[in-house]
Amino acid sequence: MFDIGFSEILFIMVIALLVVGPERLPRIARTAGLWVGKMRGFVSSVKADIDRELATEELRKALEKQAAVPELEELLDEITGEPVKAGERVAEKTGADKPLPAPADETPQEPDKHAG
Repeated sequence: MFDIGFSEILFIMVIALLVVGPERLPRIARTAGLWVGKMRGFVSSVKADIDRELATEELRKALEKQAAVPELEELLDEITGEPVKAGERVAEKTGADKPLPAPADETPQEPDKHAG
């Protein structure tokens, strides 16, 4: 994390021994160790919170993207028991809400045999 090697740690310990003295050094080292542990725990909890927030944001974006798909909306409408809405959406997309022209009579007209 801080990129401190063994020689730097040894140098700091020697300076601390000279400044603090041999009687108080173990207590100070223990206190420093507790503070370093608390800081590591804090940093790891912040990282976990950030990761969780990023995952939540990605999931929300994915759900919004899927909700934009019309077929899924139609399927959801049918599942929830609102098939009319689903049919209306299909009609809007295909333009089926416009009246259809009258069907042409496909049977050929035969000439009247009795007209004569």
